Order: sequence, then structure tokens, then C-alpha cells
Amino acid sequence: MTRKPKYLQAEHAGRERWLVSYTDVVTILLILFIAIAAQSLKARVEPAPIPVKQVVKVDPPTKLHRAEEKLRSLGLDLKLESRGLIISLPQAILFQSGDDRVSPSAQPVNSQIAGVLLEVDNKVALVGHADAVPIHNQRFKNNWELSAARSLSLLSLLTTEYGIPESRLSIQSYGTSNPKGSNETEKGRAENRRVEILILDELRDF
Repeated sequence: MTRKPKYLQAEHAGRERWLVSYTDVVTILLILFIAIAAQSLKARVEPAPIPVKQVVKVDPPTKLHRAEEKLRSLGLDLKLESRGLIISLPQAILFQSGDDRVSPSAQPVNSQIAGVLLEVDNKVALVGHADAVPIHNQRFKNNWELSAARSLSLLSLLTTEYGIPESRLSIQSYGTSNPKGSNETEKGRAENRRVEILILDELRDF
């Protein structure tokens, strides 16, 4: 067999090397296009994730919160704290000066409060307070006795007139030792002459 000249063989080999390089490039591009098409198809097939709404748990209102809402409409001085719901009743609503007998004019307010107390089964403390002005009458020796007597009078009213069980009630007397306002002003002294109805938290007792 007659062999071709070397220059022809070199030219032929060069052409084959070019062809191999071109084939490699085409193969790589084909693989790239297939990969891109596969990713695009996957994105269309897979469903989009459904957003999940965050649920915020809201605790139901407690007995004390419901009682506060009902009493708020009466314009009473209310305070909800860790020990319970405090209803602060000034002397001007319940009593005459220096007296422990509940005024007949207080009946509407007492009736509304008693209605709320009957809707709950919490314990209730009746807490008497006084200002720092010494008392001078034949019935009471000092403000301690006066504030205690007022708490007891309110207890008697709630049990006899409105049927609240005595087992739920207790009385306390702070006298002048727990002022709400300043005893240096008339306004402060008026704030201090009060009886507080404390509806205790369910987890607390007397």
C-alpha cells in the first residue's frame, strides 16, 4: 500500500483534532441545555408552598375581667392587680361622716355591685380605711374602730339584703395606715376615707 506523504497525514490529523474539539463543545452545550430545561420543568411541576398563618392564642377573659367590664359602666374606681379586683368606694357614697351605717342613697350602687358578686364565686374581702384626722364621738374611740365597723356594716348588708354567703366574705381594717392620697390636703383625706371591696383572685384566699 502506498502511504500518503507526511504533510498530507499531518493535515488529516489536524482536521480530526478540530472535529473532536467541536464535538466536545456541542456535547457540553447539550448537557447544559438539558439541565436548564430540567430545572425549569421542576419549577413548573412542584406546587408553590402554601403560606401558613401564625395563630395567636388569646386567653379567654377571666371572672375578674368580666366583673371589671360590668362595673366599669358605673364609673367606679376600679383596679385589677395580682391579688384581685379592687372596688374603691369613698365615704361620700356609703356613709355619713363619722358614721358606720350604710346610707340609703348608696342602695343603687350596692345593688349593682352585689349583682356582680353573685355572678362569681370568688372570696371577697371588705377593707375599711380612714384619714389621719382623729375621730371624736361617743361610738368610736379611734379610726381603727370606725373603719372596722364600716367593713362589718357592709358585710351585713351584702349578706342580709343580697344573699351573698357569709363564708365568702371577710372584713379588714387598716385605719389610717394605708392612705391612698395625702393627708395634708382635703382631696387626699377624702380619698383615704373609703371601703374597698376586694374580689380575690381565684387562686387566693383570705
